[in-house]
Amino acid sequence: MSADHTAEKPLSLEEWSGELVRELGLPADFVLDIPLILDLARDAAHAIARPAAPLTTFLVGFAAARAGGSGADIERLSEVATRLADARRGT
Repeated sequence: MSADHTAEKPLSLEEWSGELVRELGLPADFVLDIPLILDLARDAAHAIARPAAPLTTFLVGFAAARAGGSGADIERLSEVATRLADARRGT
């Protein structure tokens, strides 16, 4: 990569997440449900505040890792966070 990142073609979310997954040393078979994560971030941002989006996604990811790190763990804990956010929003 060059020092001037502004001249490079922007990465898609899939490209970025794939690069990040590799660099973070996650397993080669790691599957990331991008729409699920984006929906979780949206729900937190709209129900709580914009800064709640990255905070919520981090905490769900951390909790999912502690629970075993499966896709089912991520989905289950995302549902918990979404339910809490929706309760705050009144939906």
